[in-house]
Amino acid sequence: MAKTEDATEVEERPKWDNKVQYLLTCIGFAVGLGNVWRFPYLCQIYGGGAFLIPYLIALVFEGLPLLYLELAIGQRLRMGSIGVWNSISPFLGGLGVASMLVSFLVGIFYNTIIAWVLWYFFHSFQNPLPWSQCPLDANLTGYNKECVESTPVNYFWYRETLNITPDIDVSGSLQWWMVICLATAWCVVYICFIRGIETIGKAVYVTATFPYLVLTIFLVRGLTLPGATDGLIYLFTPDWEILKNPQVWLDAATQIFFSLSVAFGGLIAFSSYNPQENNCERDAVVVGVINSATSLYASIPIFAILGFKANSNYIDCLQRNILTLTNHFELGDHNMTVENYDHWFTFLDGAFPHEVASLDLRHCNLQTFLDQSASGTGLAFIVFTEAVIEMPGSQVWAVLFFIMLFSLGLSSMFGTIEGILTPLKDLKLVPKWIPNELVTALVCLVSFLMGLIFTMGSGNYWLEIFSSYVGSVPLLIIAFFEICGVIYIYGMKNFSDDIHFMTGRRPNIFWKACWMVISPILLLVVLIAYVVVQAQKYPSYPAWNPDYIDFPQTESKFYPDWVFAIIVLLCTLPVIPIPLVALYKLICCRVGRRSSNRHSITLSHYANDGYEVES
Repeated sequence: MAKTEDATEVEERPKWDNKVQYLLTCIGFAVGLGNVWRFPYLCQIYGGGAFLIPYLIALVFEGLPLLYLELAIGQRLRMGSIGVWNSISPFLGGLGVASMLVSFLVGIFYNTIIAWVLWYFFHSFQNPLPWSQCPLDANLTGYNKECVESTPVNYFWYRETLNITPDIDVSGSLQWWMVICLATAWCVVYICFIRGIETIGKAVYVTATFPYLVLTIFLVRGLTLPGATDGLIYLFTPDWEILKNPQVWLDAATQIFFSLSVAFGGLIAFSSYNPQENNCERDAVVVGVINSATSLYASIPIFAILGFKANSNYIDCLQRNILTLTNHFELGDHNMTVENYDHWFTFLDGAFPHEVASLDLRHCNLQTFLDQSASGTGLAFIVFTEAVIEMPGSQVWAVLFFIMLFSLGLSSMFGTIEGILTPLKDLKLVPKWIPNELVTALVCLVSFLMGLIFTMGSGNYWLEIFSSYVGSVPLLIIAFFEICGVIYIYGMKNFSDDIHFMTGRRPNIFWKACWMVISPILLLVVLIAYVVVQAQKYPSYPAWNPDYIDFPQTESKFYPDWVFAIIVLLCTLPVIPIPLVALYKLICCRVGRRSSNRHSITLSHYANDGYEVES
């Protein structure tokens, strides 16, 4: 890499104002929505505290080595992803293109989630909250049937927000309110990105730190709610038996990998703005540890509040049964309470078993309510919003929650957009006379137009497809070739010399062992296991269909063949540049050698009995 130093220094590169800006930007890029709504869910379904074991193992042996590698190569070469991989080897140029494509595809659906957050944020100022009660029907004679059969929270999400179709085959029209929210989200991203790292560096002071303030506020409030202890006990009680399930290890490895945002190209671009003597090893450890600590920290207030919700539902269930038993057996109003319900039920069931059985009482079990897990949009827009309704001052908590999600999403978008713009400059596709502000505007405009597919009635189904498949197999493949390219093509010794040049010391045996053996094997195993698991089942999706016999449960449907073909395309299209560029460079190399050989033969032919130069 040293040989490219002079070339890279020719063009003056922007620099961070200070180290804090750089670290906050990297942390904001890594810490995203998944830390709040994916990690707690995995802890919940995979044995609570037991899940931390495979998670930490994946962090140490897979996440941190990849993070360190990307920060090091970006800082040494001071280029974006395409420039970096072309410098390491022309055959690896496709890696930069692949990272750029993944960043583009992820950006168009990720900002749609931010648009949803804005929609909920705008409605959080209403009193009462619009998802706390059902609207009237068209005749104004009763409540909306779909809302009554489900819940006000579900109705506001599926009908008022998404206006979702019952099937992915039915596209539906563009929802104008979501188009406006999406346009607003992209305008905010553009404003924050208009001057590159100059404006990003200022914005991250808010977007990267504010979520921690909100999480702390929720933590203090959540721990004071009744039932919070039940939620925390449920979250952290370890179930060691579940560690025998290989799916747990697979999900832990993929979660830490995607959570750190490696292979997008954004981290390489951010580190390229650093001075070359910066300690990138320390940066990698700090960003990786803070990212994982944030996931754990976010789990505490989230499950304290979910424990409160489960406790409220449990008490509500008991009170309905108490009302039924009190009316049937003509008991005094205050004789049967929540505290002595079990005693009364046992007595009545023993004395009048047939009458009790005929009352169709609900089975109230706190554990059942705690088991109602949810992740992603289900946690943010359904479960958590329902919990907020029960909290005093619900509007305040709703506003804080959605501001936090907006900040998390926006700071992650900075790295995603950087992973697009910097490679575009590396490719030199844009003339230098075009200002960067206009290039950024064009990228945001194109992304907005493509993102309109997610504002249609079937948009939520398409977003789930993009979320599940664009950011999975392609990123694993890119990361595997990244680490193999640096260690086995560029060479461990050369890479070690570069780190010594930057930090003053060579990487220790741990980093070398991870880069050369452990991390590539882990990535390959995770990739193969992920593909095998996905191949064993035909992909399906949950459809919201009011005509479904078990409504309000979602109806599980298989994707049509044409949608399945798009899924395969989304998994393969981003990584196709990797072999294509390598093949193109190989052909150019061979053609160049042949022409060189012919030129040599021609010269040697004329050199025989050549001219004599007079002295």
